[in-house]
Amino acid sequence: MLTLKQDNSELVVLSVLAAGASYGYAISKDIAARSEGHFKLSASGMYPLLTKLEKNGLVTTDWEEVKAAGADPESSGRRRKWYTLSDKGHKQLARRIEIHRQMQSILDGFVLPASGTDQMESGLAG
Repeated sequence: MLTLKQDNSELVVLSVLAAGASYGYAISKDIAARSEGHFKLSASGMYPLLTKLEKNGLVTTDWEEVKAAGADPESSGRRRKWYTLSDKGHKQLARRIEIHRQMQSILDGFVLPASGTDQMESGLAG
């Protein structure tokens, strides 16, 4: 499993929210599923990031009351905070994607293709 750096965490969370509103636990599950289990964003990393995104105006929030199946209709349920990507968040995501693609392109210039690596290793061995 790989640990997401703060910078990458923001890109990943904004990308998840671009698909639609979600709440913290569902966002972390979506990240794990979309990365085939390679990325995990724990609650201790997720909620401070979501708070930062909200303070920066990149997401808006709404609260929902959730009751367990079979719960007393008169009792109150627990509250769930939903996060939605704002217009500012969509613009930030587009910028982050562009920066990511530029960085990836630059890094690709330093990475040898698999066949080049095989040739280099065989040259060193000989």
